[in-house]
Amino acid sequence: MTTIRRTSRAVARDVRRRYGDRYRVVRANSGPEALDALREIKLRGEQVALLLADHRMPQMTGIEFLEAAMDIFPAARRVLLTAYADTDAAIDAINVVDLDHYLLKPWHPPEEKLYPVLDNPARRVGGQSRRRPRRAAGGRAPLVRAVVQGPRLPRP
Repeated sequence: MTTIRRTSRAVARDVRRRYGDRYRVVRANSGPEALDALREIKLRGEQVALLLADHRMPQMTGIEFLEAAMDIFPAARRVLLTAYADTDAAIDAINVVDLDHYLLKPWHPPEEKLYPVLDNPARRVGGQSRRRPRRAAGGRAPLVRAVVQGPRLPRP
């Protein structure tokens, strides 16, 4: 199993542990797979609350994924997971995809580093909050991660 896949599973596990009762967490193994999942969610008339992408993913970077995902769900919050060596990528993401936040690896303990970022919808790198997506009728908000979790709104 590759490091990227292990990272994806670990982040998805941490996100599900904290938010799984309120959000559907969708995980994909590559950027293109995540984009396909987002298109499916869109076709079902559902919304995505959060896109959480690793900068290093198979077949495309996290920035490329988030840029393409913006066209599908422009109101979704965007978070990029990077290594210390990828801080230039985080700066690019702030400029290219209007990034809400970036997280440096490791994100453990999640109670201190991951959850506070995801818990605060108003926290944005640029300082302005984006309009939150509406709840889908009868559905939970998706939480997408590419190396993916795709957010959808909580069910009423």
